[in-house]
Amino acid sequence: MGADRAMLVKGDVPLDSLAIASILAKIADEQKPDLIIPGKQAIDDDSNQVPQMSAEMLGWLQATCASNVELADKRCTVVREVDGGLETIAFALPGVISTDLRLNEPRYASLPGLLKARKKELKEVAADSLGVDLAPKLKIKTLAAPAKRQAGKKFVSVQELVQVLHTEAKVT
Repeated sequence: MGADRAMLVKGDVPLDSLAIASILAKIADEQKPDLIIPGKQAIDDDSNQVPQMSAEMLGWLQATCASNVELADKRCTVVREVDGGLETIAFALPGVISTDLRLNEPRYASLPGLLKARKKELKEVAADSLGVDLAPKLKIKTLAAPAKRQAGKKFVSVQELVQVLHTEAKVT
């Protein structure tokens, strides 16, 4: 929504995070954007690696898990949630910001907006034409569901709980 142009990178093979970050960095080298804003997680592996890897490859500053972003005078100020509350960081552009779900409330596109979007440029690029190594560096050897949890126990009194802790859990 609101984009002037878009690029679709098409590939025939599954890509790992490093290949995707390499593609993103290559395109950023060519297009020269001031800011790259990917999400913090992917729906496939939930690894949160692409934003950090692409920032490192480009040599750009980065902020992760942004819940508020302000841009002014080639500087970016980001508010992010951390364990202790909120943290505010600022840096000079260009940069990479991974977003948090609290960053914005997506809006629905209007019919006139949809019609305008159909006229915008959508450049399709083959992933293997970018000169990036697409061979996966990560191999998943096994994938299994976690073991089933045992049912919990209910205790009638505190004395019964203390007794079980002493005898079964060996708590002294």
